[in-house]
Amino acid sequence: MQLNILHTNDIHSNYENFSMLVSKIKELKDDNTIILDAGDFADFKRMELQGTKGIAAVELLEYTGYDAITVGNNETFNGIETLNYMAGKSRIPFLSSNLSGLDYNDIDFVKKSTLLNKNGLRILIIGASPDLGPFNELLGYHINDYIKVIRKEIAFNKGKYDVGIVLSHLGMDKDKNIAEQIDGIHVIIGGHFHILMDKPEIVNGKIIFTSGSYAKYLGILKLEVNDNKVELLSGENFDTTNCNVCNDIIKILNTNKEKALDELSKPLYRIETDLWHDVAEENPMTNLLADALADVLKCDLGLINSGVINGGVRKGNVTLKKILDLCPSYLNPTRFEIQGKYIWEALQNSLDTDYCYADGAGPGSRGKYLGKLHVSNAVIEYSGRNIINIFINGEIIDPKRWYTVASSDYLQRGTGYTSLGNNKNESYNGFYLKDILREYMAKKEFVDKAFIDRWILK
Repeated sequence: MQLNILHTNDIHSNYENFSMLVSKIKELKDDNTIILDAGDFADFKRMELQGTKGIAAVELLEYTGYDAITVGNNETFNGIETLNYMAGKSRIPFLSSNLSGLDYNDIDFVKKSTLLNKNGLRILIIGASPDLGPFNELLGYHINDYIKVIRKEIAFNKGKYDVGIVLSHLGMDKDKNIAEQIDGIHVIIGGHFHILMDKPEIVNGKIIFTSGSYAKYLGILKLEVNDNKVELLSGENFDTTNCNVCNDIIKILNTNKEKALDELSKPLYRIETDLWHDVAEENPMTNLLADALADVLKCDLGLINSGVINGGVRKGNVTLKKILDLCPSYLNPTRFEIQGKYIWEALQNSLDTDYCYADGAGPGSRGKYLGKLHVSNAVIEYSGRNIINIFINGEIIDPKRWYTVASSDYLQRGTGYTSLGNNKNESYNGFYLKDILREYMAKKEFVDKAFIDRWILK
């Protein structure tokens, strides 16, 4: 019989695009069709998700008729409690064979695999989530060996299925490892690397396909299944950007936006002065974050780029909505050691507005621009385009000395300001920058200090 698989990956809450993609799904879906998502459907940059603990995403999946979703890294970013809440409320199985709690126990409402039956055809779908290194533990998760756990799921379900599918958010390299090393599967639908494939690839007899990102393309696989043999009939990524909008999707979003705004607009506290922001100029909004990081991580120097903040805030009540508007990125406070010469190089680059207005994209970042570097516990004397002196805690910088720096994992990786990548002994805090900003904006002494200039024109 013929089996049709419609699939998506890495939508990242681009739900306006998704509303067009859904129209194509409704057109193509029939009794021989299953619908799958390979992770990062729910990106918590959206207010609709933040204010409903992810239920807005669940409602979209359910309306569209998805049969399963694998847990991507973005489904984990709001912590294990939010993931469990979403999975527990969903009629659609959230899958991950290799994700567990820090105690190595299964996550309550996340399944390792699921079995579907389409007109007598038995389909096994196994989920797999990415390894984010130390960030997994900060979020409350442990990642197990994907090869071992997928093999275990196949062995457990032996004789129970006709078609085996791995729904993977591991990335293409690991998808190919699965194809090379594991028997008992026929199809690998991937995500995480945002790869838009022209056509499916056959690796060791397994069909691998992935469909780009941001809901611009719908993956369409057509298979023929007979006598435990799975043959690829056709595969394409269909451009959905010219499809009609599904108004029901927009209605679901609007309803959840109203719920979210009611929840997120409750006052947290009040500030008594305006905190302004600028991408290329020193500003109190970013100074406040630099000071907060230095205080939290107890380092020689606080260092952060203005691009992680989207704007300023007027005096008056501060709400969680405003905090999320200001700082939507999923970046962690990060401590590392680096020599003075590399700090100097980065700060010198920060005088170039081309750096400040460079693309702010990067893992975990939701900023449009890279932005100017801001400091705490330091003073930078400069003349026009060049730095004259840098003082850290009142002492002139030593190019060879190793300084402790409080920053973000974005800068620690050398994103944008590449010299900052020359560091060692990095460690990460379990909070996000937005959490630090929320706490320290309520402290008047830090708000007042933020107006003290650190870049001094000579």
